[in-house]
Amino acid sequence: MSDRELLSTYLKPQWQRVALLAVLLLCGIGLALVNPQVVRFFIDTARGAAAASSAVATALIAGAIVFLLTAFARQGVGLAADYLSEFISWKSTNALRADLVLHCLRLDLPFHRLHAPGELIERIDGDVAALGHLLSAFIAQLIGNGLLLVGVLVALFAEDWRIGAGITVYVITALALLSRLQRLGVRQWAVSQQAEAAHYSFLEERLLGTEDIRSAGAESYILARLHRLTLAMLGSHRTARVVSNITTIATGGLHAIGYAVGLGIGIWLYQSGQISIGTTYLIVAYIALLAGPLDSLRRQVQNLQQAGAAIGRVSALFAEQPVVRDAPDESRRQLPTGALSVEIDDLTFRYDEATLALDGVSLQIVPGEIVGVLGRTGSGKSTLTRVLFRLFDPQAGGIRLGGIDTRLVGLADLRTRIALVTQEVQLFDASVRDNLALFNRAITDAQIEAALHVLGLWEWVQARVSEGQGGAALAQKLGGLSAGEGQLLAFARAFLKDPGLVVLDEASSRLDPGTEQLLDQAVSRLMTGRTGIIIAHRLRTVQKADSIVIFEHGRVVEYGRREALARDPNTRFYKLLQTGLDDLLDDEQPVTAPLGNEPLGNEPVAVAEEV
Repeated sequence: MSDRELLSTYLKPQWQRVALLAVLLLCGIGLALVNPQVVRFFIDTARGAAAASSAVATALIAGAIVFLLTAFARQGVGLAADYLSEFISWKSTNALRADLVLHCLRLDLPFHRLHAPGELIERIDGDVAALGHLLSAFIAQLIGNGLLLVGVLVALFAEDWRIGAGITVYVITALALLSRLQRLGVRQWAVSQQAEAAHYSFLEERLLGTEDIRSAGAESYILARLHRLTLAMLGSHRTARVVSNITTIATGGLHAIGYAVGLGIGIWLYQSGQISIGTTYLIVAYIALLAGPLDSLRRQVQNLQQAGAAIGRVSALFAEQPVVRDAPDESRRQLPTGALSVEIDDLTFRYDEATLALDGVSLQIVPGEIVGVLGRTGSGKSTLTRVLFRLFDPQAGGIRLGGIDTRLVGLADLRTRIALVTQEVQLFDASVRDNLALFNRAITDAQIEAALHVLGLWEWVQARVSEGQGGAALAQKLGGLSAGEGQLLAFARAFLKDPGLVVLDEASSRLDPGTEQLLDQAVSRLMTGRTGIIIAHRLRTVQKADSIVIFEHGRVVEYGRREALARDPNTRFYKLLQTGLDDLLDDEQPVTAPLGNEPLGNEPVAVAEEV
């Protein structure tokens, strides 16, 4: 997206305000050009009067009144223009922020693996803030001062073409120099903004990992790394600021040159008797009037340097496109209602050329069946769910839900009909209803309360709000919840979607014994009438499964009915029941993926349980 496209996209919806602002700017320019004319009239009238007379006095008083009225009117028009330009700026940048956030939410997981949240916050907020300065300055000052320059030059040409020509040469030279300096500074500000993004990204990641850092005694390493990042940020910002300050020095020199040119021409014309003393003042006043726009343009050039870099970074962010594309409208198909069948045909997926995460996986899950998935870390279990959700697309093979290829289903429909509950649950600083409905106002309080009753969680929720019973409890904020209690809310979120397929990705791994009974009840009721996939660390979780799948190195090494596998001494599942998961699988290093595969490390040993 180019500079012009970006500005037009977000200013076009406000064209009426922009038009009103243009009228105010033109009025302000006209008033700025009138006052020097009034002062010239005052000087020439006073100097030319041979003796005081009532007519001369009346004319001088009238000139003074006009001067005062013009000055006050100019200030009022300027205030209105500044207010309107700020309003337009905030309106435009808020729309831009919203579009950027929505765009980032639609990008694939590989993009978010490469760009930390801290970096994206800086790009969405910091870069857009720089553009906000551009929008307000561009409208109210940059364009206004540019028009004022043109008006002054036209007025000087009207007085004498030699004055107009001399000052025009000066203005063109000044603007050419400022433009060159502006281009020089854009690159330096881009480097500075990238250094700031790296700094905030580092802070965000390390602050989230405070517990691990302190337990490992890594504070000194973090501080050393932070010191290097701040030094890099200081160096890049200092370089950018020095380049920008060159503009300030150049502008000061240009002011002196402009005064010299104007005064020289004015003195020559006055001494030759071609202009009056009032006109001489007019020339000096107009040159002084040029100083304001040029100085303002100098400041805006500095803002443009930062905004130019910001526009490039915002445009680059908009240029990022998701690899997973939504199905075309003309070929899009709807998933059937009710429990969904799952057919996986020779599915192959790589995170990169060196990492084969899924290798020819094939599965058949009938509607209403619950399948337990076991395997060591890095074996491909969670990768399968990500491909199922189309967070990634496979390199070969495919997945059909209800007999329909997932690539032919709209992403919104697909992710509504599949519910995912993971071990990491995001809770918001919001009410119970907003945490459960995820701010979807189409879901009523009655639906939420009914879902909590069905899952057996209604009394549990009421016990954890600070005040309010019944429906009023949904409007309260939740108190401090454990990780396991947060997962119970995730079950309610899943139930509210009324999905045809439920995927539990190690969702019980962080539940404490006090909430285990609530979990069992919630899982049973959530799975009723739905197809289920349970990825588990603990054998207790897959007791509800009809079938068992065991993954190893991205392949299905065992698949069958749970009861049959549990009775057969030659199966891996039977050995698992006797000795635990780590003894079941080989001790080879698991296949890992740098972009989003399961975390490294061994899964905990499961205690043998009766199935």
